[in-house]
Amino acid sequence: MELKGTGVALITPFTADNQVDIPALERIVEYVIAGGVEFIVALGTTSEAPTLTKEEKQLVCNTIVRVNNKRVPLVIGIGGNNTQNVIDEIKHTQLDDFVAILSVTPYYNKPSQAGMYAHFAAIAQASPLPIILYNVPGRTGVSMTAETIVSLATNFSNITAVKEASGNLVFDMQLLKQLPAGFTFLSGDDGTTLPSVYMGGKGAISVIGIAYPAEFSQMVRLGLEGKVAEANQLHYGLLPKIGLAFKEGNPIGIKAILAAKGLCEPYVRLPLVEASAELKKEVAANVQF
Repeated sequence: MELKGTGVALITPFTADNQVDIPALERIVEYVIAGGVEFIVALGTTSEAPTLTKEEKQLVCNTIVRVNNKRVPLVIGIGGNNTQNVIDEIKHTQLDDFVAILSVTPYYNKPSQAGMYAHFAAIAQASPLPIILYNVPGRTGVSMTAETIVSLATNFSNITAVKEASGNLVFDMQLLKQLPAGFTFLSGDDGTTLPSVYMGGKGAISVIGIAYPAEFSQMVRLGLEGKVAEANQLHYGLLPKIGLAFKEGNPIGIKAILAAKGLCEPYVRLPLVEASAELKKEVAANVQF
């Protein structure tokens, strides 16, 4: 299965007493599916996965699987900076309801290109599902080169896609030019998604698409169809929302937007803190599309 179009990396909503807010998560899953997204990502960066317990991760996944009820494909985030721990988590996770694993470059350790290649090679050899590489240098402190991504794409048949979140369109072009046929480029940067689609990308794993699934997914579809004027209109309408979503960091901003739309509360877990009063005011004034 080729994942193309719009995927959304879901938040984990919390209650005032810092528990996972299951009714809010149910609402959000229904909302993004009704909005027309092509697939959903559970336990990505936007989910605050590092602050979830093993039991909470299972609860989040079970809820998404149950509410989705096989309507759209599901991807699960399993990554980290300890290769063996990632492999062990893959082996001990119930994966029957998922079509792929999204796995981030190893953060903090700052491995070389050879180290990142070896990390993903070991994961690919252990995984029963296709792997989506996740390159997000702004969070991890490392970036795979185009050559490393292409080598992994070429040498491992179950490494099938990349979520490229550098926001660097020149790098995106260099990568798109070299990728083998059948390998999928997905943008991980909402503001540059549409330009990357024009250059040959197949879609995105989006944050702003959680709050504006109909507009974002339609923008991507129009871009893939070459309907530039219509796609651009949606893109320029979404840009201010994207700015607000990332102004104080992710998922702080997107939770403030979702709260303004009545889908969840704006609570996040430490070390993140809730959106400022100033950002909430700005969001409230600009939440409508």
